[in-house]
Amino acid sequence: MKQVLLGTAIGVAGLVGMPLAGAQTVATAPAEVEGLEKVVVSAQRRDEAAQEVGIAVSVISGKTLSERGITNVNQLQNQTPSLEVEPAFGSGQPEFRLRGVGFHDYASNNTSTVTVNVDEVAYGLPILTQGLLFDIDRVEVLRGPQGTLYGRNTTGGAVNFVTRKPTSVFAAGVTVDYDSNDEKRLEAFVSGPFSDTVRGRVAVATDQGGAWQHNRATGEKLGNADRTALRGELDWAVTSDFDLRFSVHASQDQSDGQGLYLFKPLATANGTGPTIAADTDRKATGWGLRPAFAQLIGVSANAKPFKDNDGNGGAITATVDLGKVVFTSITSVEKLKRREYNDWDASSSAEADEYFHSDIDTYSQELRLASNGDQRVNWVTGLYYAKEKLKENWYSDFTSIYGFAAHTSYHQAAESSAIFGQVDTKLDDKLKLVTGLRYEHENRDLTDYTTATVPVVGIGITNVDQSIATNAVTGKIGLDYKLAPKTLLYTSFSRGVKSGGFSAYNALSPDQTKPFKAETLYALEAGFKTDLAANLRLNGAIYHYDYRNQQIQSAIYDSVYGAIGKIVNAPKSKIDGIEFELEWEPVAGLAVSQSLGYKQGKYREFRALDVAASIAAGTGVYTDLSGKDLNFPKLSYGGAVSYAWVVDGWRLKAATDYSYHDRYESWLGSTYDTSSYWLANANFAIGPTNAKWTAGLWGRNIFNQKYDLTRNFFTNAQVAAAGKPATWGVQLSTTF
Repeated sequence: MKQVLLGTAIGVAGLVGMPLAGAQTVATAPAEVEGLEKVVVSAQRRDEAAQEVGIAVSVISGKTLSERGITNVNQLQNQTPSLEVEPAFGSGQPEFRLRGVGFHDYASNNTSTVTVNVDEVAYGLPILTQGLLFDIDRVEVLRGPQGTLYGRNTTGGAVNFVTRKPTSVFAAGVTVDYDSNDEKRLEAFVSGPFSDTVRGRVAVATDQGGAWQHNRATGEKLGNADRTALRGELDWAVTSDFDLRFSVHASQDQSDGQGLYLFKPLATANGTGPTIAADTDRKATGWGLRPAFAQLIGVSANAKPFKDNDGNGGAITATVDLGKVVFTSITSVEKLKRREYNDWDASSSAEADEYFHSDIDTYSQELRLASNGDQRVNWVTGLYYAKEKLKENWYSDFTSIYGFAAHTSYHQAAESSAIFGQVDTKLDDKLKLVTGLRYEHENRDLTDYTTATVPVVGIGITNVDQSIATNAVTGKIGLDYKLAPKTLLYTSFSRGVKSGGFSAYNALSPDQTKPFKAETLYALEAGFKTDLAANLRLNGAIYHYDYRNQQIQSAIYDSVYGAIGKIVNAPKSKIDGIEFELEWEPVAGLAVSQSLGYKQGKYREFRALDVAASIAAGTGVYTDLSGKDLNFPKLSYGGAVSYAWVVDGWRLKAATDYSYHDRYESWLGSTYDTSSYWLANANFAIGPTNAKWTAGLWGRNIFNQKYDLTRNFFTNAQVAAAGKPATWGVQLSTTF
C-alpha cells in the first residue's frame, strides 16, 4: 500500500507542485468545478446515461485505454472491479471470470461465461478475442446474466467494445509509443466524408519488438511482438430513414509466445535426465523442439515459442427508422487461423511441447425491433442465429517422459438460435418495471475425435462422436426507483444459462469426451447509483448467485488409465458479493476514481475425484466439497488519480492508476496458488494549447512488482506465467 501512495504522490502532487524551468507565471485550471462528465452507454441496446440504467456497468473510455497502455482484453482485469482474465498456460487465451463466474479451460472449443461483443457482434469462442485493441471509443463491462437484450446468453456478464465511428468532417491522427524493452507501437486513423451521405474511417495499429524474457541456457531473447491489425468502416445514409454500415477487419499475429518459468526444479525424463533448478528470475524460461516433432508439426527445429495467427471478418448493419419502431439487422462473419507453439515444460526436454493448429469459422445473424425514443413503455425484441465450425489438430510431445508424442484431432460444429426481448415500463414518475424473457436452442456436435500416438503405443481413441443439445428459458424481472433526481435504486432477479460442451484434451478414454451439461445461474441483485454532488458520484451493488451444474475443471477415474482430466458439473454452489465505484473531482482538473469488489463462493453440493488419493488407492476416491470455497480471488481494488493544468500556453497532465489482486487459491492445491500483488502505473503528458500534439512519459508496474498471472503443471513440470516487469516509455500523439 505504501508503494501505491508513493506512486500517487509522485504522479500527481510532485508534478503539480514543480513548475517548469523558466516558467514565470502559472495559469491553473478554472477555479470552479464543472461537474462530472455524463457517460452514455448502449448496454440496453439504446443510448442512455449510465447513471440512469439499473444494471451494474463500468465504462472505460478509449482515451483511458490509450493512456494506460491497454492493448488486449487480458489487461482489462486491472481496470474494473470483480473482473479477472487468466491466461491459459502460456498461450494468452483468456479465461474470463466476472464476479467469480468463470470457466477454466485451456482448450479452444468451449464458450465463455463472459461474452465479448465488438460493435454488437458476439465473439463466441474466447480465442477469437486476442486481437489488438485500437481506435476504441469505449468499453462497457456489464456484470450479471445478459440474455434478454443480447443474441448470445451469458451467466457472468458481457464486455462490449464500441469502436470509433466515421466523422462528418475530415480527421486524422497518429500515436507512437516506444518503451524500455525496444517495443514500438503505432496507431493511426483517417476519417471523413466521401459525400453528403457516405462517411468512412480506416484505422491501423502495429506492435513490434519488446522481448523481455530470455532462455536460461542460451540467453536468447523471447517476447517480441509482431502484431498488425486493420479496420475499415463505411457508413451510408441511404435515405433519411435507412442507414447501412459496412465494417471489415483483418489481423496478423506472428509474435513470440510467452515463456513459462519453473518455480520448482524439473527432473527431466522421469529423473533419468538432468535436473533443471527452479528459476529465481521470473524472466528466465526455456524451450526446445525435437527434430522429429518439429517435422511432424511442420516448423523449424530451431523455432522459439510463437504465434502465427491470421484473423479477418466483417459485418453489415442495417438500421431502418419506421417511425415508432426501429428495425436493426446485423450480419457478421469471423475467421481465425491459429498456429501456435508453446513449451509448457519451460525446458529443452520434450516433456510437454504443444502445438495448436486451429481453423475457426463463425457466422451470426441478429434481427431486432425496438421502440423509438423515450416512451412510457420502451421495448426491444429480437431473433438470433449463430453457427460455428472448428477444426483442430493439437500435438503434444511427451517423448522424454512417456516415450511418445500425441496428436488429437476433431471437428466441432455448433448451431444456436434464440428469441429474446425486454420491456421497460414506467409505472409512474419514479418507478420502472423491467421484464425480459428468452428462449434458446443449441446443438453442439463433436465428430471424428481421435487421439493417437507417435510411435503407436496402443493407447488413445479413434473417431468418437458426441453431441449435446441445450434448450433453455431464461429471463429477468427488476424494479428501478428514482429516489431523488440524481439517485437511482434498483433490484433485479435474473436467470442465465451457459451451454454445455466437451473436454477437448488428449483423451485416453471415450468417457473423457462425454459432454458436460449446461450451467444455470440465478442472480439476485440490488444496487444504487447516486451523484452526491455535481463533482461526486458513488455507485454500489450487492448480489447473491445460486449456481446449478457449475462447469468445473476436475477429473474422472478410469479403470484402465486411472485419474484423467475432464470438465464436470458441480450440482450446487453459490456466490455472494458487493461492489463500489466512486468518481470525485474535488477541484477543477483533479480527478479521483476508486473501485472495490469483494466476493466469496462455496460449493453447496459437489463430490469431486480426489486425484492423489485415487492414485494411491488404485481406484476412484471421491471427496465431499460441500461447504468448501470456490477457487477465485476474493478482493479486488483499483484506483486512479489525475491532474490537468495549464502553464504559460502548455497543457499538462499527470496521472497514476493502481490495482490490487487478491490471493488466488488454485483448484490443483496450495502449491499452485498465486500470491496477492499490487500494480501501479504512472504517466505525464504535455502539449501546447494552440497545437494538436501531445508528448508523454509513462511507466507501467513502476515498482517492479514480481508476480504471477497463473501457476500450473503439465506432466512433470511445475510452471508459472510471470507478469511483465517494470517498463518505461514515451508517447507522441498528434491529430490533423
